[in-house]
Amino acid sequence: MTSARIDGLTSWHSDWSGLRVAVLGLSVTGFSVADTLTELGAEVLVLSEGASEEHSRLVPVIGARLELGPLDRVPSSLSEFAPEVIVASPGFSPSHPVIRWADESGIPLWGDVELAWRVRDKVLRADGTPAEWVLITGTNGKTTTTQLTATLLAAGGLRAAPCGNIGVPVLDAVRDPAGFDVLVVELSSHQLWYIGRSDAAGELVPYAATCLNLADDHLVWHGSAQAYRDAKALVYRNTKIACVYNKSDEATLRMVEEADVTEGARAIGFDLGTPGPSDLGIVDGILVDRAFHAERRNSALELTTIDELRSAGLAAPHIVQNILAASALARSLGVEPAAIHDALQDFRLDAHRIQVVAEHAGILWVDDSKATNPHAAASSLQAHPGAVWVVGGDLKGVDLGELVAGAGGTASAAIVIGVEREPVLSAFRRHAPQVPVFEAVPGDTGGVMDRVVELATGIVDGTGTVLLAPAAASFDQFTSYADRGERFAQAVRDWIERAGS
Repeated sequence: MTSARIDGLTSWHSDWSGLRVAVLGLSVTGFSVADTLTELGAEVLVLSEGASEEHSRLVPVIGARLELGPLDRVPSSLSEFAPEVIVASPGFSPSHPVIRWADESGIPLWGDVELAWRVRDKVLRADGTPAEWVLITGTNGKTTTTQLTATLLAAGGLRAAPCGNIGVPVLDAVRDPAGFDVLVVELSSHQLWYIGRSDAAGELVPYAATCLNLADDHLVWHGSAQAYRDAKALVYRNTKIACVYNKSDEATLRMVEEADVTEGARAIGFDLGTPGPSDLGIVDGILVDRAFHAERRNSALELTTIDELRSAGLAAPHIVQNILAASALARSLGVEPAAIHDALQDFRLDAHRIQVVAEHAGILWVDDSKATNPHAAASSLQAHPGAVWVVGGDLKGVDLGELVAGAGGTASAAIVIGVEREPVLSAFRRHAPQVPVFEAVPGDTGGVMDRVVELATGIVDGTGTVLLAPAAASFDQFTSYADRGERFAQAVRDWIERAGS
């Protein structure tokens, strides 16, 4: 197939028939890719090291071929298939042998998001155009901001679908027969890396975009902090209307300044301080918009108040920043302040995001298992100064020294979890020797979280907070961050039950 034909595959109605496509990975995302491509008439080979029973059963049903087995080298079935395009799931890193082979072979390499952009016109809006895309990334707060943005857009009367890294593949949203006005797409740095490889035909042109913040994460996958930063910065490329950035995180401002955007796109700042004429911020406890307002040089539009957010459990500083970012995105699409205000009254955070598990005998137990990196954990610690901090897990190549020296130093004590605890213990010895540190080692009669609760109840004297904000991934001891949070909550409930008996 000529490169000209592949470049021309920019519509659901293009001629995809007979295109040989290899799909790498068979998670929810990988299946959505295979399902889309077979519907388009492509010849599809799916390769994956493993797959659920359901996906394994369905792949041949939809008309694709499935090869299961190790992918530590290029399988002969792939080279014999001679793919004209490879679509990789986000878990495949730049250093993966199959990805390197694709590069060396000159085979176009897409992610699921690029494929979704190319076929975004399957279902059109009433005016005959595809849904607008709003892109959201950042080291932390992506999912919360994506949910918030979709909620605010819906409150403004727009049909909005949260999708992408949030758990619903973008391709599923694109193919939904109901159709949408706006797709609110959460993007991981992995997905953005693949977008960065797109040629002009596959480049996204978002209506609005934001990078909420930047801190070291996924360094093993990307190979360096600079590569991670460069991937995140791609979220702003080609933005048409609003590049929303975090005024308190200079890296996001630099991204906007350096981005190649559509002419006329505006830079919109947000932070917890007093806003300038193109910003959203806070004045006397009131969240206000001075960006999307005709009289923005002299006045501001009220969105909500810190007191109202506190009553909804949304007043933690990093959550307020997420609200400001989401409000900026929603305002860029014309949602009125009153609609934003009313929607925030009913919005609630997901489980495992600064979730109060229980308050008993003077101890407040808080589950922020979703704080899987230092930046997120720092936000939690700042919201709960003096807490007993439960920290550790799979560090993904990230050094906790800066976190421990900063926000971690405010903890009253630390309880270290994880299989490999020494890097965390060393960080405390070097950077916060004043903080008492305990190790939670599973015992004969209970798991790691039972030991955490046992240690914590012995540490807290009178009243206090115990905060699970691990600053690490969970897979060394748990199946997911949700599993980690649920086991923490169950251990707390078991303690309360024993205490009451």
